[in-house]
Amino acid sequence: KSRHLEVQLLADEYGDAVALNGRDCSVQRRHQKIIEEGPPVAARPDVWTQMEKAAVSLAKAVGYANAGTVEYLYSEPDAKFYFLELNPR
Repeated sequence: KSRHLEVQLLADEYGDAVALNGRDCSVQRRHQKIIEEGPPVAARPDVWTQMEKAAVSLAKAVGYANAGTVEYLYSEPDAKFYFLELNPR
């Protein structure tokens, strides 16, 4: 079983970034999100922490400065996550 999980973040022009929260956007129709649930509970807390850290590292690595959402595909059986995209807000 897989889930579409998102980490929201804020980053500034000084290289600082912070993960704020997240949501589960797995309920979709024709690739459009129907329901966004927060906070996400599909991922274990330790895996969620890794996802937040990865999102912050990505923002810093590319010099991102804005509010944004890092989207992941999360595989529940093996507790692994895969980067999909970074969307500006």
